[in-house]
Amino acid sequence: MSEEFDNEQVVEEATQIVEEAEAAELVEEDLDELGLLAKERDELRAVAQRIQADFENYKKRAIRQAEESATRQAGDVVASLLPVLDTLELAKGHATADSPDASALLQVQAQLLDILTKLGLEAVPGVGEPFDPQFHDAVAHAEGDEATDGPVVDEVLRAGFAWRGTVLRPAMVRVKG
Repeated sequence: MSEEFDNEQVVEEATQIVEEAEAAELVEEDLDELGLLAKERDELRAVAQRIQADFENYKKRAIRQAEESATRQAGDVVASLLPVLDTLELAKGHATADSPDASALLQVQAQLLDILTKLGLEAVPGVGEPFDPQFHDAVAHAEGDEATDGPVVDEVLRAGFAWRGTVLRPAMVRVKG
Protein backbone atom coordinates (compact mmCIF):
# COMPACT_ATOMS: atom_id res chain seq x y z
CA MET A 1 0.00 0.00 0.00
CA SER A 2 2.81 2.36 0.62
CA GLU A 3 4.06 1.80 -2.94
CA GLU A 4 0.64 2.59 -4.22
CA PHE A 5 0.51 5.67 -2.12
CA ASP A 6 3.88 6.79 -3.38
CA ASN A 7 2.84 6.13 -6.98
CA GLU A 8 -0.32 8.17 -6.50
CA GLN A 9 1.66 10.92 -4.90
CA VAL A 10 4.22 10.82 -7.73
CA VAL A 11 1.43 10.86 -10.34
CA GLU A 12 -0.27 13.70 -8.51
CA GLU A 13 2.97 15.69 -8.31
CA ALA A 14 3.73 14.98 -11.98
CA THR A 15 0.23 16.11 -12.95
CA GLN A 16 0.68 19.24 -10.89
CA ILE A 17 4.06 19.97 -12.55
CA VAL A 18 2.55 19.43 -16.02
CA GLU A 19 -0.38 21.70 -15.17
CA GLU A 20 2.00 24.38 -13.85
CA ALA A 21 4.13 24.09 -17.01
CA GLU A 22 1.03 24.40 -19.19
CA ALA A 23 -0.14 27.38 -17.14
CA ALA A 24 3.30 29.00 -17.45
CA GLU A 25 3.23 28.38 -21.20
CA LEU A 26 -0.26 29.95 -21.43
CA VAL A 27 0.91 32.94 -19.40
CA GLU A 28 3.92 33.32 -21.69
CA GLU A 29 1.67 33.16 -24.77
CA ASP A 30 -0.64 35.73 -23.18
CA LEU A 31 2.33 38.00 -22.45
CA ASP A 32 3.56 37.68 -26.04
CA GLU A 33 0.08 38.50 -27.33
CA LEU A 34 -0.16 41.43 -24.89
CA GLY A 35 3.19 42.75 -26.17
CA LEU A 36 1.98 42.52 -29.77
CA LEU A 37 -1.27 44.27 -28.87
CA ALA A 38 0.64 47.04 -27.07
CA LYS A 39 2.88 47.51 -30.12
CA GLU A 40 -0.17 47.61 -32.41
CA ARG A 41 -1.86 50.11 -30.07
CA ASP A 42 1.22 52.37 -30.16
CA GLU A 43 1.34 52.20 -33.98
CA LEU A 44 -2.36 53.08 -34.22
CA ARG A 45 -1.90 55.94 -31.75
CA ALA A 46 0.97 57.30 -33.87
CA VAL A 47 -1.17 57.06 -37.02
CA ALA A 48 -4.05 58.84 -35.26
CA GLN A 49 -1.71 61.62 -34.10
CA ARG A 50 -0.33 62.07 -37.63
CA ILE A 51 -3.85 62.21 -39.05
CA GLN A 52 -4.87 64.75 -36.42
CA ALA A 53 -1.80 66.90 -37.17
CA ASP A 54 -2.51 66.67 -40.91
CA PHE A 55 -6.11 67.72 -40.31
CA GLU A 56 -5.04 70.70 -38.17
CA ASN A 57 -2.61 71.76 -40.91
CA TYR A 58 -5.37 71.37 -43.50
CA LYS A 59 -7.72 73.57 -41.45
CA LYS A 60 -5.06 76.28 -41.10
CA ARG A 61 -4.25 76.10 -44.81
CA ALA A 62 -7.95 76.26 -45.77
CA ILE A 63 -8.51 79.29 -43.52
CA ARG A 64 -5.42 81.03 -44.93
CA GLN A 65 -6.51 80.30 -48.52
CA ALA A 66 -10.04 81.56 -47.81
CA GLU A 67 -8.63 84.79 -46.35
CA GLU A 68 -6.29 85.25 -49.32
CA SER A 69 -9.14 84.61 -51.72
CA ALA A 70 -11.38 87.13 -49.94
CA THR A 71 -8.59 89.72 -50.01
CA ARG A 72 -7.99 89.07 -53.71
CA GLN A 73 -11.70 89.38 -54.50
CA ALA A 74 -12.00 92.58 -52.48
CA GLY A 75 -8.95 93.90 -54.34
CA ASP A 76 -10.67 93.11 -57.64
CA VAL A 77 -13.74 95.06 -56.55
CA VAL A 78 -11.61 98.00 -55.45
CA ALA A 79 -9.64 97.87 -58.73
CA SER A 80 -12.93 98.10 -60.63
CA LEU A 81 -13.75 101.29 -58.65
CA LEU A 82 -10.47 103.02 -59.56
CA PRO A 83 -11.86 104.41 -62.85
CA VAL A 84 -14.66 106.02 -60.80
CA LEU A 85 -12.03 107.73 -58.65
CA ASP A 86 -10.23 108.84 -61.82
CA THR A 87 -13.45 110.27 -63.26
CA LEU A 88 -14.21 112.15 -60.05
CA GLU A 89 -10.67 113.57 -60.07
CA LEU A 90 -11.11 114.75 -63.68
CA ALA A 91 -14.51 116.24 -62.91
CA LYS A 92 -13.02 118.06 -59.93
CA GLY A 93 -10.44 119.65 -62.22
CA HIS A 94 -13.10 120.92 -64.63
CA ALA A 95 -15.63 122.18 -62.08
CA THR A 96 -15.71 125.76 -60.89
CA ALA A 97 -14.94 126.36 -57.25
CA ASP A 98 -18.25 128.00 -56.29
CA SER A 99 -20.46 125.50 -58.12
CA PRO A 100 -22.76 123.32 -55.97
CA ASP A 101 -22.07 120.47 -58.37
CA ALA A 102 -18.35 120.76 -57.71
CA SER A 103 -18.99 120.68 -53.98
CA ALA A 104 -21.10 117.53 -54.35
CA LEU A 105 -18.42 115.86 -56.49
CA LEU A 106 -15.76 116.69 -53.92
CA GLN A 107 -17.90 115.20 -51.15
CA VAL A 108 -18.57 112.01 -53.13
CA GLN A 109 -14.90 111.64 -53.99
CA ALA A 110 -13.83 112.25 -50.38
CA GLN A 111 -16.38 109.75 -49.03
CA LEU A 112 -15.46 107.05 -51.53
CA LEU A 113 -11.75 107.54 -50.95
CA ASP A 114 -12.24 107.56 -47.16
CA ILE A 115 -14.22 104.31 -47.20
CA LEU A 116 -11.73 102.56 -49.46
CA THR A 117 -8.80 103.82 -47.38
CA LYS A 118 -10.36 102.44 -44.19
CA LEU A 119 -10.76 99.08 -45.94
CA GLY A 120 -7.11 98.95 -47.00
CA LEU A 121 -6.59 101.11 -50.10
CA GLU A 122 -3.32 103.06 -50.08
CA ALA A 123 -2.20 105.78 -52.46
CA VAL A 124 1.14 105.11 -54.17
CA PRO A 125 3.80 107.69 -53.17
CA GLY A 126 3.87 110.61 -55.57
CA VAL A 127 5.66 113.88 -56.33
CA GLY A 128 9.12 114.24 -54.86
CA GLU A 129 9.49 110.54 -54.09
CA PRO A 130 12.28 108.45 -55.61
CA PHE A 131 11.12 106.60 -58.74
CA ASP A 132 10.31 102.96 -57.96
CA PRO A 133 9.24 100.74 -60.88
CA GLN A 134 7.16 98.64 -58.50
CA PHE A 135 4.95 101.64 -57.73
CA HIS A 136 5.46 103.94 -60.70
CA ASP A 137 5.00 103.67 -64.45
CA ALA A 138 7.21 106.29 -66.11
CA VAL A 139 5.54 107.67 -69.23
CA ALA A 140 7.51 110.92 -69.57
CA HIS A 141 10.94 112.23 -68.67
CA ALA A 142 12.02 115.72 -67.65
CA GLU A 143 15.59 116.94 -67.47
CA GLY A 144 16.74 117.26 -63.90
CA ASP A 145 19.53 118.97 -62.08
CA GLU A 146 22.66 117.09 -61.07
CA ALA A 147 21.86 117.45 -57.34
CA THR A 148 19.47 114.49 -57.29
CA ASP A 149 20.75 111.00 -56.56
CA GLY A 150 18.51 109.30 -59.04
CA PRO A 151 15.22 109.64 -60.86
CA VAL A 152 12.52 111.37 -58.86
CA VAL A 153 8.80 111.58 -59.54
CA ASP A 154 8.21 115.07 -60.95
CA GLU A 155 4.48 114.85 -61.71
CA VAL A 156 1.72 112.29 -61.20
CA LEU A 157 -0.38 111.96 -64.34
CA ARG A 158 -2.67 109.25 -62.97
CA ALA A 159 -2.81 108.20 -59.33
CA GLY A 160 -1.62 104.75 -58.38
CA PHE A 161 -3.05 102.57 -55.64
CA ALA A 162 -2.13 99.55 -53.54
CA TRP A 163 -4.54 97.22 -51.76
CA ARG A 164 -3.24 95.86 -48.47
CA GLY A 165 0.36 95.97 -49.62
CA THR A 166 -0.21 94.73 -53.19
CA VAL A 167 -0.03 97.23 -56.03
CA LEU A 168 -3.37 97.34 -57.86
CA ARG A 169 -2.29 99.98 -60.33
CA PRO A 170 1.06 101.74 -60.55
CA ALA A 171 1.03 105.52 -60.69
CA MET A 172 1.54 106.97 -64.17
CA VAL A 173 4.30 109.54 -63.65
CA ARG A 174 6.75 111.93 -65.27
CA VAL A 175 10.25 111.32 -63.98
CA LYS A 176 12.88 113.96 -63.43
CA GLY A 177 16.59 113.25 -63.35
